[in-house]
Amino acid sequence: MTAPTQAHDRPRTSLLEELEPAAASKRRMLIIVNPYAATVSERLRHLVVYALQGRFDVDAVDTEAPGHATVLCREAAHEGYDVVVAFGGDGTINEAANGLLGSNTPLCCLPGGTTNVYVRMLGIPAELVDATEHLLAMADDWHPRKVDVGVVNGRCFTFSSGLGLDAIVVQRVDSRPQLKARLGPYFFTWVAVTTFARRYLLRPSRMRVSSGESHLEGVTTIVQNGSPFTYFRNRPIEVAEGATLQSGSLACAVLHRATVLDMPLLGWRAFSPRARLLRHGQVTGVNGITELRVQTSDGRALPLQVDGDYVGEVDEARYSILPAALTVVS
Repeated sequence: MTAPTQAHDRPRTSLLEELEPAAASKRRMLIIVNPYAATVSERLRHLVVYALQGRFDVDAVDTEAPGHATVLCREAAHEGYDVVVAFGGDGTINEAANGLLGSNTPLCCLPGGTTNVYVRMLGIPAELVDATEHLLAMADDWHPRKVDVGVVNGRCFTFSSGLGLDAIVVQRVDSRPQLKARLGPYFFTWVAVTTFARRYLLRPSRMRVSSGESHLEGVTTIVQNGSPFTYFRNRPIEVAEGATLQSGSLACAVLHRATVLDMPLLGWRAFSPRARLLRHGQVTGVNGITELRVQTSDGRALPLQVDGDYVGEVDEARYSILPAALTVVS
């Protein structure tokens, strides 16, 4: 009869072998970093990666050109990553969402831009340290969910798109990245006021907005997939109303005219915590939309922005909704 093996006779297990089961249980995370985003630096990148390695099996890669994040996300979904984290501004998140669209790989975000609208919509803190702690806590509270995305001319957007004054402001702000990073919402406000005074008081682009049998004429159109439209520091700015990330529909607001008398009241309503922009006589809101068409009505091309990125001028913008097309975890 063989004597029982004593504890001191058993093969000794290395520390690495003891840790292997825990390491194997970590979810694979790919962090896509936009190194040119307003608040991203090499130091912060290393700190974030180091912190998240405590609970996740982390890889990190920098984007190198516009559209690169989309390519990286498609590859990540194909390679079976458990989550992709977009670390940058809303433009980086938009590219990541376009790459993960239709896959089961969830998108998460870390704030690296000036406004970080989608980060806040998902319930992730807008401060990087708090957001990193939030992601670490998610390791024990993992609940991916499906959300809607909007589509304009074949490109998806996570929260908003605009034509007219809104898009021109985005274009001018993006052309001065240093001021955008340093002054944030104050620079946006200054550009909006000066753009209105110099261009929209004289000869604004005109557009026709059609949804079903409804037709509206205006000078600016905002289309939203969720709420709010943006933030001024920590204050939400509401424009269109009625859409959420899981409502299955879009909402839009059309500004019919832009005069020196209208704009101060519009600005007051946008910033007021109680007043609603849609109650202004020159703004009409439509919600419950699944399809929308915006066309130039004066022959001039319309400037277009998507998730805070200027994408150029178009003669027509066709909007639709893709319900539950993107998986997110937050």
